Amino acid sequence: MSLQRQPRLVTLEGGEGAGKSTVLAALRDALLASGCEVVCTREPGGTPLAEQIRGLLLDTRHEPPSPETELLLMFAARAQHVSETILPALRRGAWVLSDRFTDASYAYQGAARGGDVDFIAELERRVVGISPGLTLLLDVPVEIGLQRARGRGDADRIESEADEFFERVRTGYRTRAEAEPQRFRIIDASQPVEAVAAQAVAQLQAHRDALQVSG
Repeated sequence: MSLQRQPRLVTLEGGEGAGKSTVLAALRDALLASGCEVVCTREPGGTPLAEQIRGLLLDTRHEPPSPETELLLMFAARAQHVSETILPALRRGAWVLSDRFTDASYAYQGAARGGDVDFIAELERRVVGISPGLTLLLDVPVEIGLQRARGRGDADRIESEADEFFERVRTGYRTRAEAEPQRFRIIDASQPVEAVAAQAVAQLQAHRDALQVSG
């Protein structure tokens, strides 16, 4: 079973402190200004049940999940997210902007935790079934990203990982982007946030223009 590409599903990826929330807001405003319906969401999360799973994954007050448990919980939340939020929005013609999607599992549970990439791909096919039309990878050096993220306050369980963990995350993301250049656009997120947001909006517009030409 192959993944169904969803042109109006746009995902933002990147390590901690990459500025995804700010960029997502800029993309939302650009789409709203052109008269589109927009659904903004995030992973893990995006539905009440999936948000509860997010709490389990990120909470530092209980024992850490094993890598296998973490992976399966991520995909359990994602399955709910796709069926209850993403697909209904796409079917009614809305654009969906998601702060992280399946690529995050390849980067975090795969590259950083050493998980079985073939198993992740099998879960993606069987549980998710769709892929984004456009993925913006906000790439930032780990030192800069963590400085930003840890300046926000208490770190969650994943934000508390060692720097080497996030180096592997960054490598995992870049490997994904190199393997799928038709879907990924890499943006230097070490720039001022206004410049990052402007480049992201430009990439979204280019994606929309290409859809109009092809469709």
